[in-house]
Parts: sequence; C-alpha cells; structure tokens
Amino acid sequence: MENSESELVQNADRRALAYLEGVNERRVFPDKAALDSLVAFDEPLPEAGKPAHETLALLDEVGSAATVSTNGPRYFGFVVGAALPVAAAAERLMLAWDNGAALPLTSPACAAVEDIAAKWMLDILDLPRQSAVGFGTSATACSLTCLAAARHAMLLKAGWDSAENGLFGAPEIRVVVSEKVHVTILKALRILGFGASRLLMAPVDEHGRIDPDRLPALDDKTIVCLQAGEVNTGEFDPFSSIIAKARNAGAWVHIDGAFGLWARTSPTLRHHTDGVEQADSWTVDGHKWLNTPYDCAMAICKDPAMLAAAMNSDAVYATGTSSAQKNLTLEFSRRARGVPVWAALRTLGRQGVAQMIDRHCAQATYLANALREAGFDVLNRVVLNQVMVKGLTDDETRAIQATAHDSGEAWFGMSAWNGTPVFRLSLSSWRTTDADVTRLANLLVSARQSFRLSSQGQD
Repeated sequence: MENSESELVQNADRRALAYLEGVNERRVFPDKAALDSLVAFDEPLPEAGKPAHETLALLDEVGSAATVSTNGPRYFGFVVGAALPVAAAAERLMLAWDNGAALPLTSPACAAVEDIAAKWMLDILDLPRQSAVGFGTSATACSLTCLAAARHAMLLKAGWDSAENGLFGAPEIRVVVSEKVHVTILKALRILGFGASRLLMAPVDEHGRIDPDRLPALDDKTIVCLQAGEVNTGEFDPFSSIIAKARNAGAWVHIDGAFGLWARTSPTLRHHTDGVEQADSWTVDGHKWLNTPYDCAMAICKDPAMLAAAMNSDAVYATGTSSAQKNLTLEFSRRARGVPVWAALRTLGRQGVAQMIDRHCAQATYLANALREAGFDVLNRVVLNQVMVKGLTDDETRAIQATAHDSGEAWFGMSAWNGTPVFRLSLSSWRTTDADVTRLANLLVSARQSFRLSSQGQD
C-alpha cells in the first residue's frame, strides 16, 4: 500500500501532473454530476484512521472533477492568474521544507529568499527602495496592515501612541475612499474600526476614477485610499494631482494596486501609474498578475518603522528585527509566501513580466473590439486587462453569462456598473492564448444568439 511518505508524495505528484496535463481541456466550471459527487466527502469522522492512499484517491477522484479551472486558459472571472510552473514547483519544495518563516531563526533560507524577493519587488515596481515589504495572504490582509500603519502614523503625528494607549479617547482619523472603492478596502477599514457611515466618499468620473476637483477636504489626520486598477474598468485614479493635495495637507496616501500596480512593469502601460511612487503605502497581489499560486500578496510601506510598530509581534522567546516578516505581517506562524514570488521574478525577469502584462492587455483590447464589432455594448475604455460588457437588456446580459457558465467552455462573473448588470472579463492567466480569446468571443456571440432565438420562440 502507498502509505510511506515517499510513496504518498509520488502518488500526489502523479495525480497533480495528470490534472495539469488535462487542464486545457477541462470544463472551466464543474458540471452537475461532479458537484453532486461531492457528497462522498460527507462521512462520519472515522474512529480508526483510514489508509492514506485511499484519502488521497478520494480527494483527487472526487475533488478534482469539482474544481474550477482557474489554473487553465479560459477562466476569465476574478482577476486570478494561473500558477506559473516555476512558482508552483518552488512552493512544492517549500512545503517539503515545512519551515515556519517568522524570522531568520526559524528558517534562514526562507528569510534570505524573501529578503531578495522584497528588493526585487521594489525594483520591478519602481517604488521607494527603503520601503518595507511584508508577504501576506491576500490584498485584504495586506491592506489591513498598511492601513493599520497609516492610522498609527497619523495618531503619532497628533501626539497619540495607539500601540501604547489603544484607541479609546484617541483623536479622530478621517478616511477618504472612492465611490468605487473595492470591498477588500472596506473590509480592512471595518476591522480597524472605521465604520462605513464615517467614511468620506470621493466622487468619480464616468470611468470610475476619483475626480480631484471634488475630493473631500484633507488634513493631517486623513488617510486617502486610491486605486490602481478599478475592479470593473481597470482604470487608475489621477495619482499625481491627488497625492499633491494630500502632501500639502499632511495626509497619508494608500494605493490599492492589487492587480493594476503591475502596469508599472510595462513601458507601454507605466504612464497610467505616474505618481504612485509618491504614496505612503501600497498593496499588490502575487496570485493575480504575477501568476503565483493563491495565498500570496504584498504590503509595501514607505516608512518601515510605522509598519513594524503596527505589526510587531516580538516575544521573549522569539525576538526579531523590525524587518522580520512576523513584524511586517498579520501572521506569526506563517509560510514563506515570498518564495514563489522570488521564483517567478527570477524566471520571468523584468522583460518576461512586462511581456506577460502587455500580452494580456492586448488580448483584452482585441476581445473588446471583437465584441463591439459583433454588436455588444462594451462599457469601458479597456485601458488594462478588464472588459466590461452588457447585452441589449439585463435579461440578455444574465443569460449570456449563464449560458457560458453552463457550457463549461469558459467562466466569468456578473458585476454591476452604476446599477446596471454587466459581465466582466478579466485577462490574467499566463496560459491564455490568442486562440482562447477568439474562442471566448465566439462563445459569447453564440450565447447571445441562443438567447434571442429562445426569446423569439416564447413570443
């Protein structure tokens, strides 16, 4: 029986390779039979353990069929890149190490690799080189850490040490967010105690960018949250003009750049991000446009002391420098999320990252043009990798998405723009070829035709 460690790992590797070899032809969303089969997992907790090889077989033979092929070429839903082979392989090796990566004492290798990954991130994004980089789980967690640092810095400036005194009786900190703010920023602010009704909403233009002329008043107790890559349109706030106003007022500026900040790596797209380097903190995802495995994002803070003060978790039995990852992130017991980032950057290089970003943006432009020519209403300018589309009616829009979903040929989700139902197409997987994009366009045209024929038959 395959119960030894080496046999189990080899078995898992064989199953994983078989999954990957078929990923291009898999249904993107599982069918009803696969979903129904998940009931096989609903069994009582065993009194006596079962053979390890049987457990692995159940996970693969039932679970694999019911996965969403985000690791394939035709997933156009949430902005999620497929895992680059080298990033996934590096993570596989990292799992074999099974090192906690809180500080160098727990894993000298992980600490060294993450230090280099941090330097490379600041280099490729061209952000202030003295900044601290914390490798966290997601844009949500990393935004929370950056905003905690911002609050700590603003209160210190007002003569209040929140790390020592807490928040009871502290001066009020104001937060300005876009009318199109991403939900992860709202979640992070809510956890930090900034209730939704207390936020100051900055009006936006028709593209979803904050209008600098209608920006709420700023002062030295204000945190301003801007966006690099609005989730539906892919647009960028006008950073230079807004940050200049924030600087004059003494406010802190945080950039939510989960996927849009990667535009800085491309010479043809970098102009969208002009001025972001003047901000105080930034969030960017690895598992989006860098195509690392899931559970990988970065919190970047220009003032390392502020991030370390907000996130410090030193204990008498585990002390570290202010640059130790446990003192820059939420997690104490943590995996070395910077390792797949390092592997991806080293293997792609500066040019490889830029070429991947440019290719996806070119594919998005091609797709938008093809859909416009076919009579679809593309609502955004397609400045990046997002294509926002609607049909002739709301029912048609929903039906097109549902038909594509049911076909298994592709998957993308519904969204809304100014109250109107739309579907959003995101191009971010390294596996997606131009042929896959053409296939998607043909699928959408066919789905619309099916809906209209069906509607005519009902009249």
